[in-house]
Amino acid sequence: MTNGTLSYDSVAEARANFKDLSVAASEGRPARYMREGKSVAVVDLDRLVRTVALLHPAKAEVFHEDDAVGLAIPELGLAVEGDTLDDAVVDMVEALRDYAQDWVDHLRTASNHSDNWGVVQIIEGSDDAYLTKWILGQVS
Repeated sequence: MTNGTLSYDSVAEARANFKDLSVAASEGRPARYMREGKSVAVVDLDRLVRTVALLHPAKAEVFHEDDAVGLAIPELGLAVEGDTLDDAVVDMVEALRDYAQDWVDHLRTASNHSDNWGVVQIIEGSDDAYLTKWILGQVS
């Protein structure tokens, strides 16, 4: 441990000190361990999601088509329609959940999707209420 950072040189050492890693992460202190020559961070999920959401807004675009309200997140190639904006948001939450599943399954290795790691962390680390706020640009 140096300068308040909790650091272990191996997975075995981290496993033996898992409680300390978890406490450090929940307190917001830097916590990490080494695995196969790479440093792996242990972080509080709520802090991660809030921080990434502020750094990466959804930039959702609202559009009207015939009697429907549409919502698009062009960066992700997602677009949905609903009778109302609320309906479209509900559908977008579902589309985002599907996107995250596809990203984990195969899109993470596609050159045009691989950089969306942060968005997937937001999606997977959020409940529907927080995702709704993120879509509408209401996170702070």
